[in-house]
Amino acid sequence: MEMELTALHWIYVVFIALIIGFMVKRRDTTLICIIGIFLLALVATGSLASSISGIFNSFIFAITELMSTILIISIIVAMSTVLTKSGINDVMIAPFAKFIKNPTLAFWIIGIVMMIISWFFWPSPAVALLGAVMLPVALRAGLPALGVAMAMNLFGHGIALSGDFIIQAAPKLTADAASIPVGDVIAASIPLVITMGVVTTLSAFILLKRDMKLGRIKAEDNEGIVQDQTFSEDLLTLAEKKFFAVFIPIAFLLDVVALSILKLQGGDATALVGGTAVFILLILSLVAHKQQGLEKSTAYLIQGFQFGFKVFGPVIPIAAFFYLGDSGFNQIIGDYLPKTSLGIVNDLGAALAASVPLTKEIAAVTLTGIGAITGLDGSGFSGISLAGSVAKLFGTAIGSGTATLTALGQITAIWVGGGTLIPWALIPAAAICNVSPFELARRNLLPVTIGLVVTTIVAMFLI
Repeated sequence: MEMELTALHWIYVVFIALIIGFMVKRRDTTLICIIGIFLLALVATGSLASSISGIFNSFIFAITELMSTILIISIIVAMSTVLTKSGINDVMIAPFAKFIKNPTLAFWIIGIVMMIISWFFWPSPAVALLGAVMLPVALRAGLPALGVAMAMNLFGHGIALSGDFIIQAAPKLTADAASIPVGDVIAASIPLVITMGVVTTLSAFILLKRDMKLGRIKAEDNEGIVQDQTFSEDLLTLAEKKFFAVFIPIAFLLDVVALSILKLQGGDATALVGGTAVFILLILSLVAHKQQGLEKSTAYLIQGFQFGFKVFGPVIPIAAFFYLGDSGFNQIIGDYLPKTSLGIVNDLGAALAASVPLTKEIAAVTLTGIGAITGLDGSGFSGISLAGSVAKLFGTAIGSGTATLTALGQITAIWVGGGTLIPWALIPAAAICNVSPFELARRNLLPVTIGLVVTTIVAMFLI
């Protein structure tokens, strides 16, 4: 499997290293990303005008790709605002407060509930549903907002999405590429998903508790958020608040039923949740504000959109750069890659696979590397077919372990690109919790790395 690497591939690698380095140093990456986009376009086209235009076009592409996520976050925030203003939120969270008494319980209960919900209709809509209700409870229990975001992110976009046991979109892609039954991939992934999940979440929790103890992350940082969440106006009677506190969860539970019956997932699931939130927003605005309901509903939507674009603004340049690693390159810059190219990140993964000797240990490390590299585009799914193909090649050469290698590549790609390390992929959790997506990515980096190392070692023994 030979792959032609060009100057474009090496420029991309250099800027990935620079972006990661700047993020680790807690510096802004916007300028680095824009320079990277410009150089890739300049080297590809040889035209200064096209290169400058490519920056703007890459921003448009990134916004288009992220628009559904921006909208769902904006709408959920708008709905949460009216829930808070009317006092319904206080009534809704009261039952959960009985169970979540301290930061430890908050972290694990929120994480496990997030994982269960995400199994059935994927993490992004799950974050929107869970965060609006559980965040205030966790904050009052003393868990920092960053800890809430970590719990939802690692259990949802990490454990649930990487295994994808219920919807089975991920194992279907990798199984088809490896020419093995889906059941084989799922069975092989179970011990790896458990290993990755346990090691990563335990590491994250231990590091979080350590930093809370040392004062690096303070529960006092929640005070402003808690005040925002608890401030309410006397807009509804207690009976009305209790009615809506029951009506709203039932409405979203009906969404869950509809998702299951209609087999909706991904964007369709997000759309159903978002549409439901809009209707709830409108009903509450009209009931709570009476004559001013029409104007207030628009005001709440404006607040939500302001929040959504404020949060996503810093992420658009870095998303624009990483989208160039996949199909976005041809759409933004043009058809300048080699005819055999599968996209820059997939080319890099294929080149890595072709350059290593074949033993089960090296095969496991290579599949982890391929999964991580192809996950850098931020989708988590674009490269898992390549992981399945390489796993089939390695498994055939070694004589065993195709299913385990396939599962390992799938898990790695989704943990890296599906929403725990790439800043714009983990924005739903960061936005709902009102924390920086870059800070959340930095917090996740060490636990996820530890988890990948341990999971790779376990895979070596299972091959």
